[in-house]
Amino acid sequence: MRIAIVTDAWSPQTNGVVSTLRQTTSCLEKLGHEILLVTPNLFHSVPCPTYPEIRLALFPYRGVSNLISGFHPDAIHIATEGSLGFAARRYCLRHGLKFTTSYHTQFPQYLRSRYPIPISLSYRALLWFHGAATHCMVSTQTVRNQLAERGFRNLVRWQRGVDTELFKPGAKDFLQLPRPIAAYVGRVAVEKNIDAFLRMPWKGTKLVIGDGPELPRLKAEFPEAVYAGFRFGEDLAQHLAASDVFVFPSLTDTFGLVNLEAMACGVPVAAFPVAGPIDVVEDGVTGALDEDLARAALRALELDPQKCRDRALRSGWELCSREFESNLVSCHGQRMAREVPLAPTRRQPV
Repeated sequence: MRIAIVTDAWSPQTNGVVSTLRQTTSCLEKLGHEILLVTPNLFHSVPCPTYPEIRLALFPYRGVSNLISGFHPDAIHIATEGSLGFAARRYCLRHGLKFTTSYHTQFPQYLRSRYPIPISLSYRALLWFHGAATHCMVSTQTVRNQLAERGFRNLVRWQRGVDTELFKPGAKDFLQLPRPIAAYVGRVAVEKNIDAFLRMPWKGTKLVIGDGPELPRLKAEFPEAVYAGFRFGEDLAQHLAASDVFVFPSLTDTFGLVNLEAMACGVPVAAFPVAGPIDVVEDGVTGALDEDLARAALRALELDPQKCRDRALRSGWELCSREFESNLVSCHGQRMAREVPLAPTRRQPV
């Protein structure tokens, strides 16, 4: 089938949303589907305020309309609530086309960490946006329950996966730092709550892998930590595998794909007992959940790395992509069939 995926999150961004969409798109193509990716790369764009890595397409409605109508999709998925997402939603509603959406980020909490915007107002805006979709895909049962309490009625599950060939146990001596090494991986921004990680008492090394607008401040306030900057691919996997515990301090992520990546490397996770980690981390088996992050990290150090690896091996991308596929609906209303063409011609714009 022909599937149009519209996303404001794309390269050169490095985050869980982009990784998820890249892996899902790749798997869908291997399954025989033809994919159109509508991304900011195809439009004139400007940096998003407070998050310049995100490019916001300027006045994209006509371009989005032309791309989708020229592709003649069987299904349309709107992945994000940015300018491209709004344009695609408007196009679908104007032409009476069914579509699906996905909820990747706890935007009400994200916005509240930056601006004095009431959380209830943000949820009403999200309900308006996603409520028009046939299905809104969410990554965990906890997020599904939270959104249902806010009035969402079209929720379905779309789990996340991990590349267990790239992320795997590796040599601990790759990092020559005092142990135990507690690592954070991700964007260095206020919504990630990295201060909680850097403030926790720790005898060993705190390693921050990533970059972002908060990095200069954190380096000044917490000079004892080690800042490795952005790492990619095999280099990132080696840094993760060489750590002793992965600390995930975020209170706003809906999943936290990097938690699975750490587990795939045989590294247990320490996190707060909030949405995302609650559904990903098995307390006392693959990590530790605690309101005291330092206590969680110390407990995590005692866990079996192989059990972390075993959990990740049950989360392959093909299974997750099949789940995404089953959630799609025809533009004209019916549930999509599982059968796909044997040899489609890819028509993704470049």
